[in-house]
Amino acid sequence: MRARHAYLDGLLTPRGTIGLLLVGTVLLAGLLAPLLTGADPLAQGADALAGPGGAHLLGTDDLGRDLLSRILHGIRADLLIALAAVPLGAAAGCALALAATSSRAADVVVQRAFDLVLAFPGLILALAVTALTGAGTTPVVIVIALAEIPGFGRLLRSGILVHREREYAVAARVGGASRLRVLVRHVLPNAADPLLVQLAVSLSLAVFIEGAMSFLGIGVRPPEPSLGSILSEAMPYLQQDPGFAAAPLVVVTALVLGLTFIAESLNRGIRR
Repeated sequence: MRARHAYLDGLLTPRGTIGLLLVGTVLLAGLLAPLLTGADPLAQGADALAGPGGAHLLGTDDLGRDLLSRILHGIRADLLIALAAVPLGAAAGCALALAATSSRAADVVVQRAFDLVLAFPGLILALAVTALTGAGTTPVVIVIALAEIPGFGRLLRSGILVHREREYAVAARVGGASRLRVLVRHVLPNAADPLLVQLAVSLSLAVFIEGAMSFLGIGVRPPEPSLGSILSEAMPYLQQDPGFAAAPLVVVTALVLGLTFIAESLNRGIRR
């Protein structure tokens, strides 16, 4: 209960409120994409790089496609990728953390596995996975999930090692509770508190990784829109049409900044 109040107190700070508004606005825009614009994000037109107007509120891209429609549907693509990849990475990391705390030998193996993943920079990891699977949405999900495993795993492992030596856990064992019961009933609920902060951080990282991979052409395949692929398509036309790149960049910035604010607010809340 105390942790829930701490999280709420953190989110109600000015920074947390701004983060919630930014993320909520972007998420709502993506979810309501079909209602906010009737334009087909894949339909090409004759008015390439047209400025904002009545028919196209944000103008068109280099192939005459409605930019607003592509950005809104690109948000949906990013959300689907993040919401698929981050839970996978979190589940794998938490499972490995539980295995690591079961014995010293398992801990050594799991820690070296985490070190191996962390030894590869994100771009190198993305290139390696793409070389095996080819470009597309699937490798983006795999790369994000792999990148998230060490963060969740080490965080939960540290929490378990600390909380299972606390007085309440020791008292439960002395009272006859089994090791599994102590872990599930007493240790995990307390050790898992910081994972919510990690979740917000991981979602912002997922947006960044998707954007980077699609920008490099190894992520979401054209003509399907994503925020990273739209930015990549806009690069050759920066001088001719700066708004082409500015619009998706604003959305990415708002989403990452909002998630960062939420993570910082949650972290400050539980540290009080």
